[in-house]
Amino acid sequence: MGLVTYIIRRLLWVVPTMLGVSVLIFAVTMLFTPYQRAALYINNPQDLRGGGLDDIVKQYHLDAPPQEQYFTWLGQVLRGNLGYSETSDSLVLDAIIIKAPHTAEVVLPCIPIIILLGVYLGVQSAKHRDTVIDHATRVFAIFGWSLPSFWLGIMLMAIFSGELGWFLPGTGGKPLSSAAVTFVTSRGWHTYTGFYTIDGLLNGQVWITLDTIKHLVLPTMTLTIISIALIVRVMRSSMLETLGKSYIITARAKGLKNSEVINKHARRNALIPVATLSGLLVAGLLTGVVITETIFGIDGLGRWAARAAGVGGSAPDIPAVLGFALFAAIVYIMANLIVDVLYAYLDPRIRLG
Repeated sequence: MGLVTYIIRRLLWVVPTMLGVSVLIFAVTMLFTPYQRAALYINNPQDLRGGGLDDIVKQYHLDAPPQEQYFTWLGQVLRGNLGYSETSDSLVLDAIIIKAPHTAEVVLPCIPIIILLGVYLGVQSAKHRDTVIDHATRVFAIFGWSLPSFWLGIMLMAIFSGELGWFLPGTGGKPLSSAAVTFVTSRGWHTYTGFYTIDGLLNGQVWITLDTIKHLVLPTMTLTIISIALIVRVMRSSMLETLGKSYIITARAKGLKNSEVINKHARRNALIPVATLSGLLVAGLLTGVVITETIFGIDGLGRWAARAAGVGGSAPDIPAVLGFALFAAIVYIMANLIVDVLYAYLDPRIRLG
């Protein structure tokens, strides 16, 4: 089976997987009364007042059998209607569209650093086993993995913001200074992508882009140090196991150079467990990093979902929680799809399964 055929097969499995996830998410809504579920369909909080609940229950068949309610709910979801979020005082879909770029703008710069540097350090550690390089890499991995993200974030902020004044936390829920926040909330600012680094350039305001970068360095550094440690440990372990395989021993016996054995034979197979871990890691980062966002004053998906879930003592915002769950499920499914494709590329034997 060719790689393209394999990818098409995996893509076809996305549809039933998404339907299965939607059934599970909908099943949660059945724990609530029809009047509580009405919040999943409204576009205006005023609809819940003034005796409008009965009309909503009838309009969306909230007193009908579960299977009929599911298809009604699914139809609304496919139209982009996820209900109204009291937490953000906006539609759930609008809240996700606004807050997802805030999280992604912190996370996306971390991903290539975490994966590429993590793989490199893991390979070097295994290649130079029980040497100074190996010991130093292992100490770094243990150090990074054992540090609480909130402690590391606070320490980095105390050093680079408090003492040196190089980088700063965000302001007003945005990775910006107060002057930049004032400008991006003015009428002269146009939002094109939701990424301040990109929109700053598109608006012809390079200083906004530079200001954003200055405020993103510390949260990016925090996430990178914490996350890269796991990649290093897994890559080192996988590489050591691969180097002990019979085909690697045979390749060495044939007189191949050590660099050729490492780069052409061992590393590719050792990457398979790292691909799995990387997919889950990236999906987890993209669906919100609550602690990092909170410490550095960024109102991304993580903080929004935590508030919606009732963290802090407020009542749970059911439409927001379910909308976030649906968004997270999509991200994880797509990440799993990418990992499956990487499997097939790294090991062609997987395509035959």
